[in-house]
Amino acid sequence: MKNETFNKYFYILPFSGETRYKPFISIFFSLIYVFGVLVNSFIITVICLEVQLHKPMYLFICNLSIVDIFYVSVTVPKLLQILLSGNHIVSFSQCYTQLYFFSVATTAEQILLFIMAYDRYVAICIPLHYHQILSRRNCILITFGIWAAAFLNSLLFVVSALNMSSCHSNIIHQFFCDGKSLTKTTCTTTQMFFVITGIEILLFAFVPVLSTCISYVNIFSVIFKKKSKESRRKAFSTCSSHVTVMSIYYGTILIGYLIPSYSEFLDSFFNTVYAAITPMINPIIYSLQNSTMQSVLLRFIK
Repeated sequence: MKNETFNKYFYILPFSGETRYKPFISIFFSLIYVFGVLVNSFIITVICLEVQLHKPMYLFICNLSIVDIFYVSVTVPKLLQILLSGNHIVSFSQCYTQLYFFSVATTAEQILLFIMAYDRYVAICIPLHYHQILSRRNCILITFGIWAAAFLNSLLFVVSALNMSSCHSNIIHQFFCDGKSLTKTTCTTTQMFFVITGIEILLFAFVPVLSTCISYVNIFSVIFKKKSKESRRKAFSTCSSHVTVMSIYYGTILIGYLIPSYSEFLDSFFNTVYAAITPMINPIIYSLQNSTMQSVLLRFIK
């Protein structure tokens, strides 16, 4: 039997350890972080201050911007510290803390994207009951439920991950501590970890995506029955931004997790897209494809 040695720290080796490109990578991620935080903060401020946007759809967009700030704040500052200092060592506690908060952001976004699809379904398919179903009280409860589920689910996931023994290697070929990278360092995994991971994939990935697809089938069937071109155009514009965000988010996650374990560069690339670039472009997509958001934002800028 092999002796198991337990790591007290991990060695983050982002982008296959390309040291000559460190200045460019540092500038790139610095711009992503500053732009992502500023744009999402601006969206949150505008929605909070503008009474016209105090509606369920914009409440969920506001929450999405909070999640996007969460995403980049959990991953990018630590990466910049590693790149600028040259110290690639991350303690065991730091790594799993980052995993926890990244899992919170991931879970919250997955639930939120499903709720936003449901919001569009109610608004287009059963508009007469919209204010009753998505009342102010219900929206507050939904928002609280999203964050409570995210924090509790992530706690359960990290606790199950902590029971794994890290002994194969303490090198993580990624720019942050994520679940896929950590499983490559383990020599023993518990049955509970696989059970919890399977349940999470079912509850927070498969079910929301399937439900969203069913919702949009009903939404588009209603849209195509509308006689007015203007009403069809307006309905499409409110849905297209959400469909675009979902396609980018789930597309990059799916490709990232289907990539073989030896494709470290591609793995880092797709993780960069959904963990750093997507949070930056989400507010842009919603602003460009929503006429109400455009008019309000232009008024604030002026």
